Amino acid sequence: MHESRVPPTAGADQLIPGRNCWRIERADKAAVIVDAADYFAAARAAMLTARKRIMLIGWDFDARIRFGDEHEGQPVPIGKFIQWLVERRPGLEVYLLRWDLGLLKTLFRGSTPLTLLRWKLHKRIHFSLDGAHPTGASHHQKIVVIDDCLAFCGGIDMTRNRWDTRAHRDDDPQRVDPTGKPYGPWHDATTALTGPAAAALGALARDRWKCATGEQLAPIEPEGDCWPNELVPAFENIDVAIARTRPDYGDEREVHEIETLYLDLIARARRSIYAESQYFASRKLAEALAARLAEQDGPEIVLINPEQADGWLEQEAMDTARARLHEALRRVGANGRFRIYHPFTAAGAPIYVHAKIMVIDDQVLRVGSSNWNNRSLRLDTECDIVIDASRSADAGEAAATISRLRNGLIAEHLDVEPKAIESTFAETASLIETIDRLAGSGRSLRDYRTPDLAAVEKFLADHEVLDPEGPDEMFEPIARRSLFRRLRKPR
Repeated sequence: MHESRVPPTAGADQLIPGRNCWRIERADKAAVIVDAADYFAAARAAMLTARKRIMLIGWDFDARIRFGDEHEGQPVPIGKFIQWLVERRPGLEVYLLRWDLGLLKTLFRGSTPLTLLRWKLHKRIHFSLDGAHPTGASHHQKIVVIDDCLAFCGGIDMTRNRWDTRAHRDDDPQRVDPTGKPYGPWHDATTALTGPAAAALGALARDRWKCATGEQLAPIEPEGDCWPNELVPAFENIDVAIARTRPDYGDEREVHEIETLYLDLIARARRSIYAESQYFASRKLAEALAARLAEQDGPEIVLINPEQADGWLEQEAMDTARARLHEALRRVGANGRFRIYHPFTAAGAPIYVHAKIMVIDDQVLRVGSSNWNNRSLRLDTECDIVIDASRSADAGEAAATISRLRNGLIAEHLDVEPKAIESTFAETASLIETIDRLAGSGRSLRDYRTPDLAAVEKFLADHEVLDPEGPDEMFEPIARRSLFRRLRKPR
């Protein structure tokens, strides 16, 4: 077993503003919302409490999507719902900001252009495109803020093909796009926060609005309780850290808090790293994992990925990168401590994983918009939130809640009860063994299999990564080639 030559990471056991997060603020209440059926319902209920301002900051937006259920004459499509709401609240203003290049898709989305035109003519609905980023970058944050009182932050965009339930049924009649066409099962996650943490996300949203439009919005003094009645909080009176990625652009200086936080959390893990991500394509994160896998008593690592990336270009780049990184990591001598799994439905359809979640031991929970790829670490605008149980007044209860949330996610993927995960993990002390024992032939998790293994092995042999002197060195030859090269500072 090679001794790791990666130096210890300063501050790895701490959340430090200015290093691996932007701010740490108290959340009066906090919840993790899994899958968009529950998120859309919670967001709709929260918007109904809004009195002064709603901010929607996203990568994409489709005004036609079904946004909750029809109730007391309230429109179902989100575009019509927002206009209906503003017309009934004289003091309410809505600000919607989305990535500018995504506009090309919007132009061909049925009634969406007409909805946007109506909004443009409305004095209290403000719609703008976010082009304040370097060439090739995107605005990727997914944030909704209600009166600076309640905020949602995570990985779910209010756009088509996102709605699904945690059951991920094969033939769910509600899982159709605005044209009535069925789409595949989709797994995603976000968070809900109130208190100073929500106000901080409000400040971040206003900063992004100013960056994109030049308009400075004033903060709002929260009034009353804005928490949706049917949403059960997982935490109360808990510290929440907010971490960002922001590229260097104009007057905005680059921020790499998310990258540093990933590296610190990987260094911090003692027993397990559980993560869900749309991609696994970051050489820098793979290096950090390799260093931990090279340790004789390092943590086990479970990564939940979609079977394939969404889109042919993403498949060509991200899936190829994943195959090479996966095979490289297998050669570290990990003793079976690293596994990638994919979720499938009962009928064998792949469930697309869009969630961005990380759980370190039972101590740290991270949910956000960032993926395990270079774009999220360096190029796109991202926002993640983090809860560290050790910062709670009742650290034991916070840790137990984080453990339950992780077990609930694994149970969802395996289609078993969370108590089955809890009891099996108590017996095995291993996430990997727990998953392997409970995996079934129906809706379940399946092992990642490297496509065209012979070609990947030839690539690794040709680039001299089969016999490295240390876990960090095994990636150096790859790093000198474009697919795995660290992104340079945007100009």
